[in-house]
Amino acid sequence: MRKSFGRIKGVGFLVWHGKHYLFHILLGLMWAWFLREIWQEFNTEWVITAMVGSVIPDFDHMLYFTTYGKRDPYTQAIVTFLKTHQWRVLVRFIEKGHKYNTSLTFHNFYITAAVFGLTILSIVQGWRFWAFLFGAMLTHYIFDVLDDWVTLGRLNPNWKRWGRGKRHVIRVPIKNLS
Repeated sequence: MRKSFGRIKGVGFLVWHGKHYLFHILLGLMWAWFLREIWQEFNTEWVITAMVGSVIPDFDHMLYFTTYGKRDPYTQAIVTFLKTHQWRVLVRFIEKGHKYNTSLTFHNFYITAAVFGLTILSIVQGWRFWAFLFGAMLTHYIFDVLDDWVTLGRLNPNWKRWGRGKRHVIRVPIKNLS
């Protein structure tokens, strides 16, 4: 019985410290509600599309960890936590440290502008599926920009460049990560 209680407690820990993703999903749902109000039509597929679209941009992190950022100290720390099964430390490390990753390819204003343009085009053309998808992705990027501003006190340098570019070193407050 004690193990199951620990698992439930662990799930609560993950949900609490994973609230960044919950905000993304909630913003995707708000986007779906907004479009539902405009078009006066409800479709479960669109709601699911908006929820998926709101987290698609974070696949950029997975791409970073598995390809061009494999040798980065941030990635190496995550791999170490995974290998040693330090799940709670890993969750806190990612929660506090992911804002200091300045090498993401698709988290920039160019991609955000492209997604904005695709959202407007989809709405104007009546491409509802794409309007839900791209609009939810746009809410993700807007939230991340505002979150960087609040968390870091400035924009992360990756927002101002195209592609991976040169890595900017931002001092990571290690004592607050674990």
